[in-house]
Amino acid sequence: MGRMIDRRQDTGPAPYDDLTPEHLLDAIETTGLRPDGRLLALNSYENRVYQVWQDDGPVVVAKFYRPGRWSDAQILEEHAFALELAAHEVPVVAPLELAGHTLANHRGFRLAVYPRRGGRAPELDDPAVLRWIGRFLGRLHLVGAASGFATRETLGVTELGDESRATLLAGDWIPPDLLPAWRSVADMAIDAAHAAFQRAGDVRTLRLHGDCHAGNILWTDDGPHFVDLDDARTGPAIQDLWMLLSGDRFEMAAQLREVLAGYETFYRFDRRELALVEALRTLRLLHYSAWIARRWGDPAFPAAFPWFGTGRYWQDRVLELKEQVAAMSEEALVVE
Repeated sequence: MGRMIDRRQDTGPAPYDDLTPEHLLDAIETTGLRPDGRLLALNSYENRVYQVWQDDGPVVVAKFYRPGRWSDAQILEEHAFALELAAHEVPVVAPLELAGHTLANHRGFRLAVYPRRGGRAPELDDPAVLRWIGRFLGRLHLVGAASGFATRETLGVTELGDESRATLLAGDWIPPDLLPAWRSVADMAIDAAHAAFQRAGDVRTLRLHGDCHAGNILWTDDGPHFVDLDDARTGPAIQDLWMLLSGDRFEMAAQLREVLAGYETFYRFDRRELALVEALRTLRLLHYSAWIARRWGDPAFPAAFPWFGTGRYWQDRVLELKEQVAAMSEEALVVE
């Protein structure tokens, strides 16, 4: 049985209520483009992203940033990083500079326009594909290590773990009968994540893609290209590698060996970071639930995640975190 979620946190207008089709087209026109009226909404919850046809020009992709999430300075750092990577021939989809700028603002909505790039999901069970992706990630990190972000967030236990727990405990998100169990295992998981970072030691941090899962890698016959730097931040290199891995420990070690065979052609990987794989997975799981909670006032979220308030969902989260506590107690992956 589901339960009604307390929506006391959801007062006020939803973030995209005023982004009507008319305003959307007007905003795109402020960049100097001339849309012909045809739009296709793409599958994005955090932002609003549309494929846009023009009267006389190629199809482009317009991204409307979620109000209040990033400052202009943070978005411009994302854009500058993407353009820097593209200038070094790292295959990323960087924003277009239109009317002298990469970021436009119309009626309170910030937007950027990107070239449309096709592709398919990479075949991560193919060692050659893993090596190829590894080479490009090594090049991405070589550029990322050359300087730092001034305003974008840092990836760590406090940001993704402690703050996520605080968000979920502050609202009426977890069924009362499951709250003690969830709180207890969340505390254990976050403590174990802190301990994993302590074991890893003072590993180097650098500018990252930040959300490098298979959905953000598009594959063509010419190889991969990376999309969606919306979560670019400072953190350890392993953050951009671990989401490529799946299966048991033996399988993950074999996959990572192939990734690093390509990666270390361009950038050295610190094996101490292997202690962070399960900790980072744990933090991502906690952050995912908190992300849905923080966005519940956006009508797209209750429609897309109707199971969020159910007992079954939170039972699964308790079991998931227990598994992660056990995984973090095991020895780190070993990759020669």
